[in-house]
Amino acid sequence: MIDQETIQRIMDTARIEEVIGDFVSLKKRGANHIGCCPFHNEKTPSFYVSPSKGIYKCFGCGEAGDVVGFLKKHEHFTYPEALTYLAKKYNIEIHEEEQTAEQRERQSERDALFHVTEFAQKYFADLLSGNEMGRAVGLSYFHSRGMSDEIIRRFGLGYCLDEWSNFTDHARKSGYSDAVLEKTGLTIFKEDTGKSYDRFRGRVMFPIYSISGRVLGFSGRILSSEKQAAKYVNSPDSDIYNKSRTLYGLYQARSAIAKANKCYLVEGNIDVVSMHQSGVENTVASCGTSLTVEQIRLIKRYTPNVTVLYDGDPAGIKAALRAVDLLFTEGMHVRLVLFPDGEDPDSYAQKHGSAALQDYLAQHEENFIMFKTRVQLEGVKDDPIRKAELVKDTVDTIALVPDLLERTEYIAQCSHLLGVPEEALSSELSKAINRNRLKAYEEKPAPAPAPAVSEQAAGAAPSAPVAAPHPSTPPPDACEMHLISLLLNYADHPIEVMVPDESGDKHPETHPLAELIVNDLQDDELSFTHPLCQQIYSHFAEAVDNGGEMDPTYFITVDDEPLRQFAISLMVDTYRISDSWRKKQVYVPRLEDKLQEDITEALFSFKLKCLDNRIADNAQRMRMASGGDEMFALLQEKKQLIDLRRDIGLMLHRVIS
Repeated sequence: MIDQETIQRIMDTARIEEVIGDFVSLKKRGANHIGCCPFHNEKTPSFYVSPSKGIYKCFGCGEAGDVVGFLKKHEHFTYPEALTYLAKKYNIEIHEEEQTAEQRERQSERDALFHVTEFAQKYFADLLSGNEMGRAVGLSYFHSRGMSDEIIRRFGLGYCLDEWSNFTDHARKSGYSDAVLEKTGLTIFKEDTGKSYDRFRGRVMFPIYSISGRVLGFSGRILSSEKQAAKYVNSPDSDIYNKSRTLYGLYQARSAIAKANKCYLVEGNIDVVSMHQSGVENTVASCGTSLTVEQIRLIKRYTPNVTVLYDGDPAGIKAALRAVDLLFTEGMHVRLVLFPDGEDPDSYAQKHGSAALQDYLAQHEENFIMFKTRVQLEGVKDDPIRKAELVKDTVDTIALVPDLLERTEYIAQCSHLLGVPEEALSSELSKAINRNRLKAYEEKPAPAPAPAVSEQAAGAAPSAPVAAPHPSTPPPDACEMHLISLLLNYADHPIEVMVPDESGDKHPETHPLAELIVNDLQDDELSFTHPLCQQIYSHFAEAVDNGGEMDPTYFITVDDEPLRQFAISLMVDTYRISDSWRKKQVYVPRLEDKLQEDITEALFSFKLKCLDNRIADNAQRMRMASGGDEMFALLQEKKQLIDLRRDIGLMLHRVIS
């Protein structure tokens, strides 16, 4: 249990733009930071982070919250886990009691899986450096591949002893259940014999981390020359690990990728570690699978630029060709580096050194479409049929590129390379794009039909409670939203107003903005028509009436999801003053500079809207009136409302009909 004082210290220290910046590539825009949302796939950034308010908001999918909320959503942390992560990041000490075996057993299944994988990583790392066999076999292997002790620690590398159940026995003694060991894949259980053994025995261990540094699973490489044994064994998919949604080395590479605005994509774990050892730290690999859409989107959070590094043999070229179509489809800018036949990043670095590897990457990087076209053209010669097939294949790849200007440039370059007129390639490109659109439309799943309900079923009581659908709520009026926005963003902002004393003379007084708005609306007995606006207003009205703290951050963590999303959307300012005005020496006033005038206009606009509603209500009552005194009273009320409406219009400098 973390005490409240420590929680407050964590929240005061954590900088939301730094924390989210570890997961999303952010660019500063005015007072905010902006990037592509990590919670849904988008090409145009709509994800805003406000450092001053400590909140984030995506205007594409609606996700919003504070720094703890982001970690809970993105990393599936519990509240204490999110706080612990922040404390570790900012070197804030947390004193927690050591868990007993019984407490571990009571933990949720997902938490238990994380605990055992982190326990295993530490155990394998300790064996690598602290066990005689670990040093002789595992550590010597890593050193023979040119890896330093520092890089070994950075990647958390380890060794699993070549014994049937060494790790399993140790984990059981430490209180971990067989069910947890089996679900993570660390232990294999034979159903027919009931025996168990370590999945990774006799292998050097490569832990696979989440973006936040949690151990999800492992990849183990065998060191013996057994022909029947697989060279690499990977953890199976589990509740915490999905290899198609994970990239090896991304945790260690994410900052370097964002800084360089480029990601190198290699084939294996050893290549990743070797590239980092050689100073090329913006390198990742797929986790024992062909490249997937989910993995590409992970990279895209940090950069749209990918350079694919593959072996120069035919198999390596074929693997590169398979991966690239997906990259183009996801809007990535793709380049390629091929190593000499028989070489890979690791072997090249070992033979020639780090500096030579970096020079080779810089000198041999080329555009992928041009490389693919040139390589395939070599086998065409003068065969018109094969050349037509090549043209079609090239155009099909260009059609995957979402950006129009990029496609136009590719057409121009390929036209020159293939000796085919640009008009012909452009015509084929249009056909290919239309084919892709038709295919996407045909593959789009049809909406599920509503289940038929018989009269008998409709009249019967349901066997389980069924949630009633939310009635659609119309969007709030603009003047209501503006008043609530002022409350959320400037509640405590001091506003100077002129107040008359007993003699009638006016003198200045300073009041918080929220107090002025609440008192003014209460004097006229006005309320908001939109339920979310009224909820927020009621919170501030209660604080003003009771002399309590007017804290807008209450709405950042409120359990009411629609209210939280609505409030945060009004707290994030997506606009900024262009630098061009400053360069031209033109002063553009900020909202803070004219709050006094803005409050006055906002209040009168709101009152004008309320008057319009009352006039409409008056007209409705007049249509239903029986005549006589009732009609006379309604006519008088109408005149008063219209006169008041005209007076407010004059104050707002508006022509009121």
